[in-house]
Amino acid sequence: MKASEIRDKSLDQLDEELVKMKKEQFNLRFQKASGQLENVARVRQVRRDIARIKTVARQKSLGSAK
Repeated sequence: MKASEIRDKSLDQLDEELVKMKKEQFNLRFQKASGQLENVARVRQVRRDIARIKTVARQKSLGSAK
């Protein structure tokens, strides 16, 4: 997911997306532990997407507070 796509979403949508990504990260960790994970690069992508979502959400919350 690109940062521009994330910036277009509202805070509620970002919260929903964050929950979705956290669930995916949880599932990927279990797949990795059990040896079923095929796309190991997806773990890194999800982790970075979570960071992007958190960053944009924080920026939006600080921007609306001013």
